Amino acid sequence: MRTVRLARPDDLDAFRQAARGLIAAGAAPETVSWLEGDEDALPFGDPVPDDTTAPPLSVPKRFHELAEPVICHRDPERFALLYIALWRLGHGERSLLQDATHPLVRRLERMAGAVDRDEHRMTAFLRFRRIETDGAERFIAWFEPEHHILRRAAPFFIGRFAAMRWSILTPDGSLHWDGGTLDIGPGMRREDAPDEDSLEEAWRRYYAATFNPARANPAMLRSEMPKRYWRNLPEAALITELLDGAPARTQAMIAATAEPPRKAIPAPGLHEPGPAGTLAGLASEIAACRRCPLHGPATQPVLGEGPPDAPVVFLGEQPGDQEDLAGRVFVGPAGQLFDRALAEAGIDRTRIYVTNAVKHFKYQVRGKRRIHQRPNSGEVEACRWWMERELSLLRPRLAVALGATAARSLSGHAGPLSALRGRPLRFRDDLPGLVTVHPSYLLRLPDPAAQEAEHRRFVAELRQVAALVPEIRRG
Repeated sequence: MRTVRLARPDDLDAFRQAARGLIAAGAAPETVSWLEGDEDALPFGDPVPDDTTAPPLSVPKRFHELAEPVICHRDPERFALLYIALWRLGHGERSLLQDATHPLVRRLERMAGAVDRDEHRMTAFLRFRRIETDGAERFIAWFEPEHHILRRAAPFFIGRFAAMRWSILTPDGSLHWDGGTLDIGPGMRREDAPDEDSLEEAWRRYYAATFNPARANPAMLRSEMPKRYWRNLPEAALITELLDGAPARTQAMIAATAEPPRKAIPAPGLHEPGPAGTLAGLASEIAACRRCPLHGPATQPVLGEGPPDAPVVFLGEQPGDQEDLAGRVFVGPAGQLFDRALAEAGIDRTRIYVTNAVKHFKYQVRGKRRIHQRPNSGEVEACRWWMERELSLLRPRLAVALGATAARSLSGHAGPLSALRGRPLRFRDDLPGLVTVHPSYLLRLPDPAAQEAEHRRFVAELRQVAALVPEIRRG
């Protein structure tokens, strides 16, 4: 009997190394015992041959796709099950994983699905809370995963919150990100994480404001958001009340008469206080935003402009140098080109709302000039909070993403802009949308002929917007 002890419960590389040696030694599955833990010595059994003497294993791609999540499952039999599959693949059952009805394959598929769901819930239900440490911000989150998914989920949080300093604490281990390096630490207790921060009341207001009683489905909600996660969610205290009141609110919505159209009003002042649930109130909250480091060097946040009942919202990337100084959106060279293109397309700018995915100007200083820098994924994600609240107040019929950063903020698409450009889409929350280039792209083209061709295409795409929503055309 051979015994293999893996020091880490989710160590796929160590499993592969041990499996190679076992198969090279001809060790049948029933002769191998798999354990996990960090003990220094094996309790019994023969040693496993060193991997350097074992030939590489040739297995179907599907085995690798299954092994990566299955190794993270908490089932103590996962190592043995994977080794059984490896053994059979190498002993005459090459098509084993193609048989979806085979009991072993079904079990591995279920385990992989459970791990994938657990990781998805971690990315959806984990909430960071802000604390001050040595005069600097840090964000702490507590989560209790069902499986060993901490390392597996780490790349998601690094990509989404690259600009933040954060820690994720779980009973199994902890992740600590300082903006450039990830450290993995021991498991922690729930008491080691903060209970609440100043942002949570704003989040609860947002959740309540965007809750649609007509689409409330308690069974589906509890299926997608099991109650075991509620105690760590700031909005959880509202869920029961919102669900209980949904039928009455739905009937009130049906019985209510339509509101008359709202008159266009100028964009609220950046530091003008306003009530919650209005653009002025949102401006007050954004003025105090510290969700990412961009607020430090920027002169001020730059809010959107346009009528609050605008049927179309144009979303750019971020303010430029002139927008940062003036506190107004799209007033620099790119904004002036945008105005000309709108006029050529027959669109009245006073009938649309224009804003940015990121509200602060990101730049680097070169001599006396401030040169634009593209915001990273963490900064875009931090500001998406405000963009979504802005859209929830505006309730547009169509959103137009100007450039790759805006497209990513609205859709989550991180690939090339050409894959989305010019065709009808559905953004987050089923919002109809289109994607085109940012006006600054046209300014950067060095070849006049290429610039003219791209300008004509840009105007044609703006005409497409006007065709979809005729109300924005000039009278």
